Amino acid sequence: MDTKLSFLPDIEEKEISSIVVKELKLYRALKIQQVNKQELNEKGITVDIFPKLNNQDREKEMKVLHMERALNNLDGMERQIIEKKYLDTERQNDMTIYLDLCLQKTIYYEKKKQAICMIAHCLNII
Repeated sequence: MDTKLSFLPDIEEKEISSIVVKELKLYRALKIQQVNKQELNEKGITVDIFPKLNNQDREKEMKVLHMERALNNLDGMERQIIEKKYLDTERQNDMTIYLDLCLQKTIYYEKKKQAICMIAHCLNII
């Protein structure tokens, strides 16, 4: 029988991680959208300069706000790991990150797992 989180009997860690990572990648794109939108507003441009297939601006703004709140809830080391692994423009592998942060391999993976779980809880994914 697979080992699962004891307080989450029907949810596997890989599934949680997959969802959180997907949302972190989306967060990066949504942040850029917000910066672009703000830039247009500052220049006085009120129309969309690119075709728009959906109009979910409020939902996107809320996703960014909630993700920022979840990231701010992490401790310093957890946040650094998440930022280096998923939010930096240049993708880094785990080994490079734990060496850069002067962490032992097991501690790095433990902190990464804790951070992903904390984000999942904050975003009401689990």
